[in-house]
Amino acid sequence: MKQKQRHSKLLELLYDFSRIEVNELSRCLGVSQVTVRKDLDTLEARGLLRREHGYAVETRTDDISSRLALHHGIKQVIARTAAQYVNNGETVMIESGSCCALLAQELATTKKGITIITNSAFTARYTGTFSNIRIVLLGGEFQPISQAMVGPLMRECAQNFHVDKLFVGTDGFSMETGFTGENLMRCEAIQEMAKRATRVFVMTESRKFHQQGVVAEFKPEEVSVLVTDKGISPSLTDYLSSYMEVIIAEE
Repeated sequence: MKQKQRHSKLLELLYDFSRIEVNELSRCLGVSQVTVRKDLDTLEARGLLRREHGYAVETRTDDISSRLALHHGIKQVIARTAAQYVNNGETVMIESGSCCALLAQELATTKKGITIITNSAFTARYTGTFSNIRIVLLGGEFQPISQAMVGPLMRECAQNFHVDKLFVGTDGFSMETGFTGENLMRCEAIQEMAKRATRVFVMTESRKFHQQGVVAEFKPEEVSVLVTDKGISPSLTDYLSSYMEVIIAEE
């Protein structure tokens, strides 16, 4: 099992059990306890779990770190698929969110000479140890839960740039409204960033199509590419394909 797959499986196990022994993780993952401890050190440094003596413990709250751990494996596959659309040496915009943070990490580990313009302090920190990418963090009002920059100053900062691709997440979808979010200021930030991009890529798990946020984010015709998993229904795929390219991410 490769390291990324192992990390995803470890986080899924932790989400299911909340607290799990190192020796049990070793058995479930089929690796030594030394390897498990190294994995736990890495994931704790990223804020995805907490270590106690002989145990890994989840940090389930509503913040970005906890959302990143939820369905980590699916999100990682989506991020890996989206990364294929980015070329070496390219400058892209990446919004805040769990799939977005994993995309930034994927670009940092598989591409060369990438510049990421983001409003996410979490993404900037999450990829800050990689020396082969350049991060431009947009200023603004800091939202502690999402660890994102929002507000008038952030919108003003975004106006200084233009890129070919913007990558965003979403909190839900409805046929009447389109893609939706849960936070007004964050949606306003995303919409301003979209004005500075030629194409908008939405990355989301298929489960998000069974829920709806409270704030309108994008109409279907405003999205160029959707990257999601195979759980999306064929009827919805057909509907969305009339507006955008729909990419089903698979292992």
